[in-house]
Amino acid sequence: MEERITSKQNTSLSHVRKLLSSRAYRNECREFVADGIKLLQEALKWKFDVKSVILSDGVIVPDLPAHIRVLRVSPELMKYVSNMQSPQGALFTCAYPQADESELSGGTLVLDEIQDPGNVGTILRTADAMNVPVVLCGGCADPFNEKTVRASMGAIFRTKLRFSSAEDVIAACRHRHIPLAVTALHADSKDIRDAELRKCAVVIGSEGHGVSPLFLENADLRLIIPMSPRCESLNAAVAASIVLWQMQRIDA
Repeated sequence: MEERITSKQNTSLSHVRKLLSSRAYRNECREFVADGIKLLQEALKWKFDVKSVILSDGVIVPDLPAHIRVLRVSPELMKYVSNMQSPQGALFTCAYPQADESELSGGTLVLDEIQDPGNVGTILRTADAMNVPVVLCGGCADPFNEKTVRASMGAIFRTKLRFSSAEDVIAACRHRHIPLAVTALHADSKDIRDAELRKCAVVIGSEGHGVSPLFLENADLRLIIPMSPRCESLNAAVAASIVLWQMQRIDA
């Protein structure tokens, strides 16, 4: 049964606004917010624990499980709650999923301090398409940030997230004899087109500073993506896409 909400001071709306604005609050509540009917369908399809749904007047969604709380608001109130300039008319909250606790394996992409939520979401989306597991190291944008969730186009619901420190990734690579590769401009960097990466853990560094010194010092292989001399660098999500494509090749 739907509940009608008419006040900006409603505690449920205040809760959603705080989830949208504060990573610390999301971590405390173990809950995050996503926007849009398509993402809601993905969350339900992949058995995510959807807690509540906020709908604008006139917006129709498929039948929802009985335990999900449904709140109906005016378009004006939806604009007040949502961070989007043009809200899609459906916001929903989900419980955090369980993190992937499995051991690091070859053929894994490692994100090192990727700070832009859109880049992280796009990388998760591309990695999902390529069926490549991703590890997020410290300093990465929050995967449960609304912008990250939106950019992932549902990948956040289809894949288990893995979190680690750089030290633990390096230790796991050493323990399991997994070659550690990094993308870096260096004298001995290898053209990525000639690299066999299917069994490697490949690190993509931050947008501003590249791969951190700890990963650089412990890398077994440095990679370079060839580009025009007039270009300094690639967007992190684009670089990750090229790496992910190369990780699928069998004729390198």
